[in-house]
Amino acid sequence: MKKFKSLPKFNNELEEADFWDSHDVTDYVDMSKAKMLTFPNLKPSSTAVPVRFPNSLLNSIKLIANRRHVPYQSLIKVFLAERVNKELHRWKH
Repeated sequence: MKKFKSLPKFNNELEEADFWDSHDVTDYVDMSKAKMLTFPNLKPSSTAVPVRFPNSLLNSIKLIANRRHVPYQSLIKVFLAERVNKELHRWKH
């Protein structure tokens, strides 16, 4: 039977996320006992941020969103999240 490592205590979500970026969950958790859960009422916290875009940029974003059949605000969030992750990973290495 595999012996699992003890999980460290995390001070915040960012610290925990950094930990899991460089560690394998199977060293800490017996995945054979894992169960699928759903959280139907869980909503991520968010904050509205007013941002001004040049008209040409916003029109281009709307065009791309239309071609992908997604709301343009959702596309902006995806683009921002991808870029932020890329930048954060650059700083780690």
